[in-house]
Amino acid sequence: MKATIRLYELSADYLTALDALVDLDDLPSEVIADTLEGLAGVWEEKALNVARYIRNLEAEAAAIEEAKKRMEIRAKAAANRAARLKEYLKAELERTGLKPKAPDLALSLRSNPPAVILEDENRIPDDYRSTETVTRILKSEISNALKAGVEIPGARLEQSRRLVIQ
Repeated sequence: MKATIRLYELSADYLTALDALVDLDDLPSEVIADTLEGLAGVWEEKALNVARYIRNLEAEAAAIEEAKKRMEIRAKAAANRAARLKEYLKAELERTGLKPKAPDLALSLRSNPPAVILEDENRIPDDYRSTETVTRILKSEISNALKAGVEIPGARLEQSRRLVIQ
């Protein structure tokens, strides 16, 4: 089995060679340039292959998301179809009064527990209400204030970097 050289190993080799070559005063500059160019070429090829693999994984993830959306649509359609058929069967059982049975299932009608119907929510007494308070941090407002030079305790701006694969 062929051993795979990892990008971080190539990075370490390149930086080690760079440090070593800088310390050698008697080497011609062409030799230093050729050595670094060779190491950089191997590193760049590995980095490009990693980027290709990232693209492949991103495409696979997108395809899975699309399949998931299609499956969710199919699942919702099947659930809706089952609900419609259930209502249809219930209506027909109510109409005929029959109770069909088979070895694997039996059909009957049962009463549900009473449901609360709110005819006018404004008339419901406070004893039967609860109030929820939601606190949200306004990050865009904080960002604008920090950019304007305002100091806000517990917040700071941080500049990050992202990889762009074109």
